[in-house]
Amino acid sequence: MLAAPPISREDILLQKYLRRILFNRWAAFFHDLLWVPVAVWAAFWFRFNLQAIPAFYIKGFYYLTVLALPVYGIFFWIFGLYRGIWRFASVPDLIRIIKAVIISSLIVTLAGLVLFQLKGVPRTVLLLAPLLLVIGLMAPRLCYRLYKDKKLQLRSKEGKRTLVVGAGQAGELLLRDLLNRQEYQPVALVDDDQKKHNREIHGVKVYGGLHEIGDIVRLLDIELVLLAIPSAKKTTVQRIVAACAQSEVDCKTLPSLDELTNGQVEADQLRPLTLEDLLGRDAIELDLQAIAGYLENKTVLVTGGGGSIGSELCRQIAELNPCRLIIFEHSEFNLYAIDHELRASFPDLKIISVLGDMKNYDRVDWVFRKFLPEVVFHAAAYKHVPMLELNPAEGVQNNVFGTKVVADAADRYQAGRFVLVSTDKAVNPANVMGTTKRIAEIYCQNLNLRSQTKFITTRFGNVLGSAGSVVPLFERQIKNGGPVTVTHREIKRYFMTIPESVSLILQAGSMGKGGEIFVLEMGEPVFIKDLAEQMIRLSGLVPHRDIKIEYIGLRPGEKLFEEIFHESEDLRGTTHPKLQLARARQCDWDWLATVLDELRRAATSRDVPELIRHLRAIVPEYNGMHVSDQGKTSAKPVPLRVVGRGQVH
Repeated sequence: MLAAPPISREDILLQKYLRRILFNRWAAFFHDLLWVPVAVWAAFWFRFNLQAIPAFYIKGFYYLTVLALPVYGIFFWIFGLYRGIWRFASVPDLIRIIKAVIISSLIVTLAGLVLFQLKGVPRTVLLLAPLLLVIGLMAPRLCYRLYKDKKLQLRSKEGKRTLVVGAGQAGELLLRDLLNRQEYQPVALVDDDQKKHNREIHGVKVYGGLHEIGDIVRLLDIELVLLAIPSAKKTTVQRIVAACAQSEVDCKTLPSLDELTNGQVEADQLRPLTLEDLLGRDAIELDLQAIAGYLENKTVLVTGGGGSIGSELCRQIAELNPCRLIIFEHSEFNLYAIDHELRASFPDLKIISVLGDMKNYDRVDWVFRKFLPEVVFHAAAYKHVPMLELNPAEGVQNNVFGTKVVADAADRYQAGRFVLVSTDKAVNPANVMGTTKRIAEIYCQNLNLRSQTKFITTRFGNVLGSAGSVVPLFERQIKNGGPVTVTHREIKRYFMTIPESVSLILQAGSMGKGGEIFVLEMGEPVFIKDLAEQMIRLSGLVPHRDIKIEYIGLRPGEKLFEEIFHESEDLRGTTHPKLQLARARQCDWDWLATVLDELRRAATSRDVPELIRHLRAIVPEYNGMHVSDQGKTSAKPVPLRVVGRGQVH
């Protein structure tokens, strides 16, 4: 005879837990049934002014009780009075009790009329008994919850002394959850609404406004500040972070309204503040119908699909139900990472991951010939300014001629739309990177005039957290104890979050008719020194005391501030408040083809002075003095070809 398999410790604990739940449910059920005769008896007693019940009505009491017990028991169970836990009894439990009692009372009354004509049952009892029963069922539940809450508050004295910022709905829900957790000890609230000052929520006092956070932290020995305002503006968040950093206290926040799931607010959702919380902007309203209209059931190609912008493009496009998503990427690891992520998140989506270099004509042509993409997002580019100053020929080969290879393929195979991801560094460029991106813009704008494909350009500034940006550099420097290096005290940059920039790229793609440059509204530029200070504060440190900030001077090709459009581009508004339209500047196609051929020969031969001369020929506003291992170049630009009004740029 085979021996029974041993029972694991986990199985034993599970069985004990299930037996405990079952016991508690049956105990609660019998408690509620016991209240039925008590409520009926009390109703009779009140009916007769708290005197002895006359003998004539005793039989009516017995008949009514015997009839009521099974009816109430059935409906108590049907209405789920035992799904909830007494520890967390609240309004939904009260509503369930009321519904169960009302329906049961109606059935008992009708059955009593049919069976014994309600003889010996005063009509007042039929009204009083349900009311008393509701009180009898709910009162013990609430008393038990109050007892547990009080007991937990006494135990939670060991938890972190916590200040909750925000006494609105989110703050109330968070506070309610904190009081049930031993690791927190909520001792104060703050809110800028003066009507709430000196009032209490769940026994916790609202002490004052947000400007008093520092004083309250010191007065009440606060150890943790929790931001419970999901709709808080960035300036508000910055004030709170600064106050917490100055008071040397930790700060966490609830997710934004968009991130909160089903409006639920719990302590488990609290997270450390991020740079996006401080510098990101309000949520963007998108025309999802228009975006889906040109992506749904379409074959979509994303070049540079493993990069910061490209991977987010893939994520957001995948949610819009394309027919196929082709990811073109030259980095094997980046391609693997985004492929693995998307296959896990979108198992039904047909994903085609192509490893290749966009400068390789044959590889790009094969992709277009085999899959015939209908929409192309061209996000592949070299974008690190100092690196391209050191390697200008490679920057030209990749950003100019790589773009040309992909754009020509889109034209050759008649893709419906081609969206070029450009940069604000293409405006009056002071470096090779910006100049190459401006040439890519020029080529796509002018190819649009000769093609059935709609070539659309999107232009925006720095992206928070993107590969090669200043943010990861600052993070490493802070982690290593500093100093944080900033090039200049006055240097400013526009910043967007990656999801925000990609959303606007998709929106621009839906609005473009071909040949436009859509300029993403960037808000106000941010001083890089302020960015460094904010990141130091987010790390729980104090700028200039715990972490020093050093100014090291502008790097080659770097400007103090970036521009988002050229003065001759005639910037106009669009139907979307976050998108503006810059007029395309046209040039002679034959001249452009000729000068690009000369630029290609200079890049191939690594003749840097000649290469710089041709860059300036195509983009006269390029005002950088390039420094390479061959020394400074001061080559003069070749004469420009004029088309219509003004110079060709």
